[in-house]
Amino acid sequence: MNDRRTVFFISDRTGITVEMLGNSLLTQFEGLDFQRTTLPFVDTRKKIDHAIEQINLAGERDGKRPIVLSSMVDDAMSGRLARANALFLDFFQVFIAPLETELGLKSSHAAGRSHGVANSNAYLARIDAINYSLAHDDGQTTKDLGNAQVILVGVSRSGKTPTALYLALQFGIRAANFPLTPDDFGDGKLPLSVQPFREKLFGLTIKPDRLSRIRSERRPESMYASLSNCQYEIRAAEAMMQRDGIPMLDTTTRSIEEIATTIVHHAKLERHLF
Repeated sequence: MNDRRTVFFISDRTGITVEMLGNSLLTQFEGLDFQRTTLPFVDTRKKIDHAIEQINLAGERDGKRPIVLSSMVDDAMSGRLARANALFLDFFQVFIAPLETELGLKSSHAAGRSHGVANSNAYLARIDAINYSLAHDDGQTTKDLGNAQVILVGVSRSGKTPTALYLALQFGIRAANFPLTPDDFGDGKLPLSVQPFREKLFGLTIKPDRLSRIRSERRPESMYASLSNCQYEIRAAEAMMQRDGIPMLDTTTRSIEEIATTIVHHAKLERHLF
């Protein structure tokens, strides 16, 4: 049985929105080998025709028509793309048309609204948040921690850095992160640098065996990556956070998106939407 299905994400802008929505839908279908291709900035007739050629060739190769997920805002361009031999799903027709009917208004049909810079204040807030998170990654500096909206704490390689950057990029949240190391576990107290900001702290933890595997990729056969050391660090870090009433989340089986969203809701963080 051929379980291969080719999927095209096509947009006249970056394609980020259609990728996110499309991948969310595809995760509901297990056991299929989805071959994904993203075609961004398809905004001329020539580019549309080239996309159609790619779609039709993929169908001939696979022996099954591809799936096309589109976020083209121009009706004429979208209609031309729909001529390809594929299952064609136009997200604007699926979502925008019913909204126009319900609201009694025509949409602007402006490309790139969700990832553009129409809202300059929100855009600048996102850039500021990214710069802040990069500057305050892994305890590089404790200066200006008071301006953080959240400070992630946890042992090394528990997911702090990617989560902080995701919070900055997707939500415009100023997120710092600070490592808890064996040097901090002697007296069982939070590091002095973060004690004044206890209300902003959010802890990340992880299962020892998973942490050991992650660390082994970085430093194989080291004490740092050994299971016994990982067990000790996690046990000490969790005890420290529990003692100080710091909310904590196990990242072992969670995606970065799920971790970040949980933190935003639990900590009631103010988001900048774009």
